[in-house]
Amino acid sequence: MHEFDFLGELIIVLGSAVLVATVLRRAGIPSIAGLILAGMLAGPTALGLVDDTHQVEIMAEVGIVLLLFGIGLELSLSHMRRLWNAILLGGGIQVGATILCTALAALWFGMTPGPAVFLGFIVAVSSTAIVLRGLSARGELDAPHGRLAVGILIFQDLCVVPMILAVPFLAGQDGTTWEIAVAAATGLAILVGVLVAANRTVPYILAFVARSRERELFVLTVFLVCFGIAWILSMAGISLALGAFLAGLVVAGSEFRHQAMSDLIPVREAFASLFFVSVGMLLDVSDVLAHLLPTLGLCGLILVGKFVIVFVMGLILRLPLRVAIQSAATLCQIGEFSFVLLNAASGTALLDAGLSHNLLLAIILSMLLTPIAIAFAPHLALGVTRIPWLNRILDAEPPGIDTHEPHSDHVIVAGYGRAGREVCHAARDAGFACVAVDVNVDNVRRAHAAGDLAVYGDVTQTEVLEELGCGDARLVVVTINDTRATEIAVRAIRRAAPDAPIIARTLYDMDESSLRVAGATRVITAEATTSDVVVDTCLKELGGGDGDRPAR
Repeated sequence: MHEFDFLGELIIVLGSAVLVATVLRRAGIPSIAGLILAGMLAGPTALGLVDDTHQVEIMAEVGIVLLLFGIGLELSLSHMRRLWNAILLGGGIQVGATILCTALAALWFGMTPGPAVFLGFIVAVSSTAIVLRGLSARGELDAPHGRLAVGILIFQDLCVVPMILAVPFLAGQDGTTWEIAVAAATGLAILVGVLVAANRTVPYILAFVARSRERELFVLTVFLVCFGIAWILSMAGISLALGAFLAGLVVAGSEFRHQAMSDLIPVREAFASLFFVSVGMLLDVSDVLAHLLPTLGLCGLILVGKFVIVFVMGLILRLPLRVAIQSAATLCQIGEFSFVLLNAASGTALLDAGLSHNLLLAIILSMLLTPIAIAFAPHLALGVTRIPWLNRILDAEPPGIDTHEPHSDHVIVAGYGRAGREVCHAARDAGFACVAVDVNVDNVRRAHAAGDLAVYGDVTQTEVLEELGCGDARLVVVTINDTRATEIAVRAIRRAAPDAPIIARTLYDMDESSLRVAGATRVITAEATTSDVVVDTCLKELGGGDGDRPAR
């Protein structure tokens, strides 16, 4: 009967999650925040609909393993190589500065060095699960702030292992220096083994199973790789979640990545939702009310402090003000790996019980506010970038544009990705002057190497558009990989050039109406373009031509 009791509680959890998340989503609140709130309401400290949360926590652990495995699949080792600057520079500056600032503040409040540094470890780590889920849902993983956030999150996650290894040393336990050195060498050897497996062992295993042409066997093998590698790495002191992330990188290094993703997504989404619900169940409503001011104060200090640190890091890296603000709002929370750090320090007396309790509540509240912060960040960035004096004070304005660039009867291409590159080449071949503008320095250098005119700048800023001569442009094409930034850019372009034709590219059909309202003359969606190509190709294969295609 106990198993059936748990089934009833699981139905209650899933039902409350669907109800609360759906209602709040209609009110504009992201679904992740709704899932956390649903867990808080259904948990034993609020309505008491679920008394035993242990089974839910076990399933949630499975959910976080699958979620991080899927994130590793999406990134792949080749993707990580493209994010190398963001991982090393952005991640290094953010983690180092956060630990330093937190430790100094803790020392000022009277903490000893060991606990102060450990507190910095906890605050430095952001929520990989919530941030990547939120960015993916908004289609912003390939946006400038999305790429920066992904790079920093990867660096943070990799830092968790040495942080855990340093816990005994920070706690002042004797005879740990040699153990830390040995454990660090073991961790390095494990990472090297993972890279070797990415190129050798796992692809061979997946290929061997795939030859059977039995989908069930392939799915089982993918799950075996996911949980097997995570479990093996956990035996070496690496958390299950981080082990699952590295396992995802292993599978992503093979040609079976896309099939693994398609088989994993339905199960991953269901179990990952339970993870967010379980986070809400950790919130004790009575404790939150009893310690409301200390918890809110601690949470506020963490959010504001990390926002400032990431924002300053963005300015140091010479990122546009908009990108720096959105990155800061995205990464200002504390993440799920902080729970792992707190568990690793249990019994060491690094943090007293009162601070640990308030910190736990602050972590959960910051995670709850993260989806809202991600959704609000573009509006905040838009408002701040419209303050010229702030741009000058922060020295955040993009570099000036060379006087040799065209300033009349020219084509402006915003975003020098694949689409932007093709537009520039076509305009140049047709005899039109064309200039590309991009916030990615590497893209600008790539354009120069290809013989195209390109400048570094944020096309959403009026000053950049004026320097580009947008008011006298023959055509403006927006190919930014950020739906919200595309809409902001179109509005800015329309203000600067009321009569210029504007062609905007976006991923989804549902964004077409908002871009037309913003001022786009034509909107090209990836969904419509892909379906047209598929239909035309099918008709040609069937013996017809484009002219035989029925009108829609």
